[in-house]
Amino acid sequence: MKHRVLIVDDEPDIRELLEITLGRMSLTTSSAENLESARHLLSTQSFSLCLTDMHLPDGDGLELVEYIQKKYNQTPVAVITAHGTTETAIKALKTGAFDFVSKPVDLQKLRDLVNSALRLPQTRMSEDSSRSETTFPGPSITGQSPRVKELREQIAKLARSQAPIYISGESGSGKELAARAIHQQSSRSTAPFIAVNCGAISKDLVESELFGHLKGSFTGADQDKQGLFQAAHGGTLFLDEIADLPLHTQVKLLRVIQEKAIRSVGSQHEEAVDVRILSATHKSLIKEVENGNLRQDLYFRINVIELSVPSLRNRKEDIPELTVHILQKIADENDTDVCQLSDDALLALQDYRFPGNVRELENILQRAATMCEENIIQESNLDFISAPAPVSPTPTSEQAEITPKIAETTIDISDDFSLEKHLEAIEIEAIEKALEETRWNKTAAAKKLGMTFRSLRYRLKKLGLD
Repeated sequence: MKHRVLIVDDEPDIRELLEITLGRMSLTTSSAENLESARHLLSTQSFSLCLTDMHLPDGDGLELVEYIQKKYNQTPVAVITAHGTTETAIKALKTGAFDFVSKPVDLQKLRDLVNSALRLPQTRMSEDSSRSETTFPGPSITGQSPRVKELREQIAKLARSQAPIYISGESGSGKELAARAIHQQSSRSTAPFIAVNCGAISKDLVESELFGHLKGSFTGADQDKQGLFQAAHGGTLFLDEIADLPLHTQVKLLRVIQEKAIRSVGSQHEEAVDVRILSATHKSLIKEVENGNLRQDLYFRINVIELSVPSLRNRKEDIPELTVHILQKIADENDTDVCQLSDDALLALQDYRFPGNVRELENILQRAATMCEENIIQESNLDFISAPAPVSPTPTSEQAEITPKIAETTIDISDDFSLEKHLEAIEIEAIEKALEETRWNKTAAAKKLGMTFRSLRYRLKKLGLD
């Protein structure tokens, strides 16, 4: 099938330039000079892509983006913006635009954009639903809970855009898996997906790792090196723990996002790169901005759209399916029979809060599968960080000293009440009181709180108290 592209611009010269460029790509085009003409063409023809200017005689290009999103959501829309109007570009992406190109139009960037848009997987519509359903190879989010179903729907929608995505969620909740799923369902699925933990790279080498370097650019640079951006060209780069990047590197990253070009360490020339950036951190980006660890301008560029990955304790109904999936994976990796869970073991897993989320579940099952007898995992084979669902333990005299104030707290359940945040506040209050009373002796504080030192250390890190 020959692709048809709708061009919407009130300037005849721009329309002619786009028509010639797309014609040389063996694409059929139809042109409109305003919103009214564009809506008429959309109602009479099918289009694989729409290119629209932001400023039209009878309205705004964003109106057309919203209109197509509502009535023809299988047609990606790219907007043409004035050079340097990054705020307008971000607004367009938030509205649902596939991507944007700045004036004066760089024809190579335009060709890359068009080719990327035309590679988008075509979804099929179910007979009894307006929701699109497509089966994709590659990574998937296991579970049938409402939170996971919603997450999968969001991923399918976000995969049809080029907008930078910020993936939020606790450690171990599956942020990288969500990023891989976005890549796999996108037009970039045949190109590389590269994931990097920004916190694990030495601050002295982070720019070289990301952007590459030339031979002789610094001591030890005995040959040219390709950076991760070059390696991910045409594909997706997932920057995990992005808030850990040094501030001077954040400046360069911001320019890369805006200009879609990089400059290797030691080079005097910029090199165009076509990379979609997905980022994540278990920290609060807003707090990182307030603390001066993350540039505010970078925050607005990477957080165009936020995707929230739920914690495992907020989707406990998925635990049975997850355990089956993980135990099958363990058996495949070790070429052994699949272990089964006893009823007591499954109940214990469902009662546990999983501070380490799915990653912790995998570790618990990995150990249990090794230690169990006759391929049956019993409750005694499960090694938790803290006891699951304790039943009203009697506090020691030391613990009783720090609990009366908490027990007397009056709970005001307002419209914006969050049980999880309320419990977290109680936990922080108890831990801080125990630390103050023990003069910040963590071993003594752990004993006072009735937990192991390891468990306290984990909670301090999780709650940002370390």
